[in-house]
Amino acid sequence: MSISEKMHEAEQQLKQIFGYAQFRKGQREIISHILQKEDVFGIMPTGAGKSICYQIPAIMFSGMTIVISPLISLMQDQLNALQANGIPAVCLNSMLDEEHYQEACRKIYRQEIKLLYVTPERLETAHFRRMMAEISVSMVTIDEAHCVSQWGHNFRQSYRNILPFVEQLPERPVISAFTATATEEVAEDVKNLLGLRQPFCLTTGFNRENLYFAVQQPRDKMQALLQFLQKNRNQSGIVYCLSRKLVEQVTENLQRAGFRAVRYHAGLSDKERKENQNAFLYDEVQIIVATNAFGMGIDKSDVKFVIHYNMPKNLENYYQEAGRAGRDGSPAECVIFYAASDLRLNRFLIENANENAEIDEEVRKKIQQKDKEKLFIIQKYCQVQGCLRKNLLQYFGEKTVEYCGNCSYCRTNCWQKEITIDAQKIISCVYRLQRMNLHFPQKKLIEILQGSEREEYQHLQLPEKLSTYGIMKETSETDCRKIIAYLVQTELLSEKEKILSINQKSVAFLKEKQKLFMPEIAVHSAPVTRKKSEIKEEKLFLLLAQCRKTIAEKEHLPAYIIFTDMTLRDMCRKKPVSDMAFLSVSGVGRVKLEKYGDAFMKIIRNYNYQQQNEN
Repeated sequence: MSISEKMHEAEQQLKQIFGYAQFRKGQREIISHILQKEDVFGIMPTGAGKSICYQIPAIMFSGMTIVISPLISLMQDQLNALQANGIPAVCLNSMLDEEHYQEACRKIYRQEIKLLYVTPERLETAHFRRMMAEISVSMVTIDEAHCVSQWGHNFRQSYRNILPFVEQLPERPVISAFTATATEEVAEDVKNLLGLRQPFCLTTGFNRENLYFAVQQPRDKMQALLQFLQKNRNQSGIVYCLSRKLVEQVTENLQRAGFRAVRYHAGLSDKERKENQNAFLYDEVQIIVATNAFGMGIDKSDVKFVIHYNMPKNLENYYQEAGRAGRDGSPAECVIFYAASDLRLNRFLIENANENAEIDEEVRKKIQQKDKEKLFIIQKYCQVQGCLRKNLLQYFGEKTVEYCGNCSYCRTNCWQKEITIDAQKIISCVYRLQRMNLHFPQKKLIEILQGSEREEYQHLQLPEKLSTYGIMKETSETDCRKIIAYLVQTELLSEKEKILSINQKSVAFLKEKQKLFMPEIAVHSAPVTRKKSEIKEEKLFLLLAQCRKTIAEKEHLPAYIIFTDMTLRDMCRKKPVSDMAFLSVSGVGRVKLEKYGDAFMKIIRNYNYQQQNEN
């Protein structure tokens, strides 16, 4: 069969099984190379359809595909979605009882299974290796592939088991690896450590246009959170906190305020974590408050907001966690509540991390140093005076426009505040300190500019020797911090390892007496708005959503596994009342038509009848 014939079959599978009329960006290219038995490495943002890239080839290959996933919750979510579409798939994990484990193994031996989901730890077990030696394995897929790199943000030592496992298989399968977040350094590491052979590499872009990004610096974070949630009542969302203690406090406050919220962190029992996660996935609660122990690969499609109660420790973590919002393509908000104390807490967590205890001390120190550098980068993101999306995408090496129109900077009416004199004062102060062979970080520079009486500065005789000492007494610490951040951003000051210094641009600015303006922003969260076409048939949408909920409860599945919100919205637009018309709805394949079509079309017929009578 030629590749064009194979791709024609792949398109038919896409429509008949998954219910989509065409491939998304990058899917066609990746699938084409996999079907030609080539290794691939795909970097695709959350919600871009990575799973389709390996699931369709897995269905078409004669042998079985092993999907290596870092979390049991992630593989269960994928398994539910595959089985709902009639695809033979199983998982082998520690949560299975003996009876279900043996039944899964029997299906594997009978070659009835197309996709087998396992954690990387499973690859080391003797029984699993013996079983795979007797099975035809066409492909090994690595999900969350960044976990293999010690320079990635979720390094898992167990991911180093993958290459030795592949090498001991009777025949080398195709290897496909996927991640949503990887810098160039991490990407190269992944390709080498997984032993990819001349892989086809594709980065589809990191931009998620439906996500609104914002950074706030509220005086009272809890009050700001409550105000946000009041505006987004009955919407599903995640609130991330840096510590277990904060998770407990925030959850308790939200419950006291009348919100349906549950907690999630590594200090809870497995039973409670599972119950709380399921309560969120099955829409029994509105909000889950969690540490970063929650969420990798969670496929809940209708998350409308992700709030970071604290600044995360790096941009990779943030982008992955924020990306859990709006997976169905509908508008969603991603907001960081930033405070200077978040920096201290993150530093403490980095210095006291005890993950991957098996790595040696020298490597641990290198990772720690790298983590601190990444922390500095996300701090700059939180202080940036410019388009947040541009700043975020540039970190991942993607060029973008100056204004995205969908972040707190671009959405806010900015006015240009002249800061020429303040900038001259700050740069002059750094210049004079350098001439005295004194070098300070931002915090101490602000203290000097504001005339702090600390003994350290008295001992250096700065009040007497430095003409710029206390020159900004009348300027608040917050304003000083903003202006310094803007000077660093515009390269009018240099910053290396937190130490500020002047450069050629600084000298030119002082000599030429240039004027300088800084955008002044009153950061606020923009309301999530749906398109007019989406709210026009709100009554029908609610009826369909109720039908979905009833079916989901009966089948013990999350509602989005039945149909996503976007699929229901498409039903509202198309109002199908025949099998052919129902199949034209995005996200409806033949299996789901047979299972659910009658129930949903009955509601649509009744709705159409009522509308005709009202008119």
